[in-house]
Amino acid sequence: MKLSIEEKISYGLGAVGKDMVYMLSASYVLYYFQDILGVSAFAMGVILFAARIFDAFNDPVMGVIVAKTNTRWGRFRPWLMIGTLTNAVILYLMFAAPPALDGAGMVAYAAITYILWGVTYTMMDIPYWSMIPAFTTGGKEREGLSTLARSCAGVGSALVTIFTMMMVHKLGGNNERVGFQRFSLIVAFLFVVFISITCFTIKEASTVDMETPSVKQMFQALLNNDQAMVVVIAIVLINTSVYITSNLVIYFFKYDFGGTGWYNSYTLFNMFGGAIQILSMMVLYPLLRKIMENVKIFYLTLGSAIVGYVLLFAIAFTDMSNVYILFAPGFFIFAANGVLQVLTTVFLANTVDYGETKTGRRDESVIFSMQTFVVKLASGIAAFTASICLSINHLSREEASEAEQVIDFSKNVAASAKIGLRMFMSLIPIFGLIIAIVIFSRKFILTETKVQEITKQLKDKKTGTQ
Repeated sequence: MKLSIEEKISYGLGAVGKDMVYMLSASYVLYYFQDILGVSAFAMGVILFAARIFDAFNDPVMGVIVAKTNTRWGRFRPWLMIGTLTNAVILYLMFAAPPALDGAGMVAYAAITYILWGVTYTMMDIPYWSMIPAFTTGGKEREGLSTLARSCAGVGSALVTIFTMMMVHKLGGNNERVGFQRFSLIVAFLFVVFISITCFTIKEASTVDMETPSVKQMFQALLNNDQAMVVVIAIVLINTSVYITSNLVIYFFKYDFGGTGWYNSYTLFNMFGGAIQILSMMVLYPLLRKIMENVKIFYLTLGSAIVGYVLLFAIAFTDMSNVYILFAPGFFIFAANGVLQVLTTVFLANTVDYGETKTGRRDESVIFSMQTFVVKLASGIAAFTASICLSINHLSREEASEAEQVIDFSKNVAASAKIGLRMFMSLIPIFGLIIAIVIFSRKFILTETKVQEITKQLKDKKTGTQ
């Protein structure tokens, strides 16, 4: 039975809420602890990366737990609600570090809260995305729900990207620490409200009955599903490239672009980028889908992102007194990122069907546990890379100003530090995207024709025909 309009809307609202939470953590936790609270950039890089290694064990185990769950409320919704409530609390605590802490105490607080945030986010993210192949058949229905969910997730990400610094300064005045604490509370509240709507509206559809795999069997299934592994590698490379930029762009505006109202330029740039990203999901992708296959769109958008980064690197060596000049590279990068978010979800959902034809098993939670893990792994790698950039170039509030009253931090930053920041923001992402193109072109086989063949094969198997 197809999903109703109400179910689609409620599912989309859940995506808005959870990606608001994710983007606040992914884009601002490094800035919060390093630039505002004074934790060293290298220490934060180690913490963020180590947390992702921990998730290498936590995420797949959570996938198995979800697969084993069988309650009167279904398989997914109990964990979706439990994970949301606990993650909302941890999110607030993470951005509400006690003022009395400093030094080793602050490092420990950052490590504990961030690891707990990752655990609780996994608890709700895996069952959320596992619903896609469980609720849909292959083809247009699955693409439609994936597009809707990713578009709504893009809205959530864009809202946080656009309004965070604006709200931080409004809620906290000149005290960014207080501003982040209050803004995180608002985001956590909205997160709980939106996921609650999802849980109370959507009725879970039954999936294929099967024996629940052990952890060992799960890893074997992933290794046997070569297409899932290709998509996973592509997601890591693409997201790492994008997250490196998103982690460093706030430092770019604060310490390079500069100005006393740098956060206004930062907000304007993110507002433009967020709008482009949402439009690319809702308008550009559907238009491209009418004239070409998903695989061709994938290569086109990767090429667009590379063009954007080349432009960013070139423009960074010109007079950047006007923020609007940065809209040109931003357009190519944000548009590509929006479409790629939809495509990678569609590709990963299709590998569920592919895996069933190879192994006879249909383990949505197992496959989609990898999506949660690789996205967080990418953010960990990106944060560690960004921390290296900050350490090498000595970019921090203390380094850039000798007195608290200094507002235009860019004036005290060395030219070599600015060049180093620009290179990390643009050249490393280009390298990552090129590798993604090479690997994907050599290993990915799930073309539109192949997906249709697999869908027919599975349908024939269920109806007992050949």
